[in-house]
Amino acid sequence: MASVISKDGTRIGYDMFGEGPLLVCIAGATQYRAIDQDGTPGLARLLAPHFTILIYDRRGRGESTDTMPYAVAREVEDIAALIDAHGGRASLFGMSSGAVLAVEAAAALGGMIEGLVLYEPPVDPTRSAEDYRDDHAAMAELARDGQSEDMMIRFLEDVMPAEALEGFRQSPAWPAFAAVGLTIEHDYRVLAEARERDTPPARWSAITAPALVVDGDQSFDFMKAGADWVAGGLPGAQRRTLAGQDHGYDPAVLAPVVLAFLGRQ
Repeated sequence: MASVISKDGTRIGYDMFGEGPLLVCIAGATQYRAIDQDGTPGLARLLAPHFTILIYDRRGRGESTDTMPYAVAREVEDIAALIDAHGGRASLFGMSSGAVLAVEAAAALGGMIEGLVLYEPPVDPTRSAEDYRDDHAAMAELARDGQSEDMMIRFLEDVMPAEALEGFRQSPAWPAFAAVGLTIEHDYRVLAEARERDTPPARWSAITAPALVVDGDQSFDFMKAGADWVAGGLPGAQRRTLAGQDHGYDPAVLAPVVLAFLGRQ
């Protein structure tokens, strides 16, 4: 297992393959290498002839350890450690809440970040900052009590019909998801801090890396508005809506968009 040690001593496991400039893939909630077999790996295989692709387990998932107390800045340090170990500069691809984390990394790391491609940052501009704080507080309370499975259930209740969720809980795949439920608090913290106000954080306005924010026209209703909201906080950001795509993108559709934006096609 390849790994780096982050600033606070957390070990971050990763895979790396391909050839070209470094592109770090940042997962959304619940994703990590052991269970993400199609989305990120499928995209990475298509990008590998043009980029050195780095896929890692966010802290607390898979082959990465965790260190308390959690802070978004610690996850940014994880990304910095990965980039420092492989040349000191990288572009970032962020999926869902990982897209918001990618923006926070770009704001904190400055010239280390050469480009951003953000797929469906899950920000709902119609919900208030208080709503986001309350959601995070509820998850944080469950995390303090070690209620990993309950956290995963609460998260999935918002995106899956009850019957489908019950079937999932009875499936062989469920334990691998429930095992990382505690880390959902991390994602809720990332979103709550991004949504402290009705407008995007002022720190985002200092980002100099070119950014592309992408959504799918078959996704959740709020995703387009959320992508617009995030793009509005990034200087000169571009927007793209992909026909026929939902929150689980088709790598064959997204890969050419990434390549074109990052100047490799």
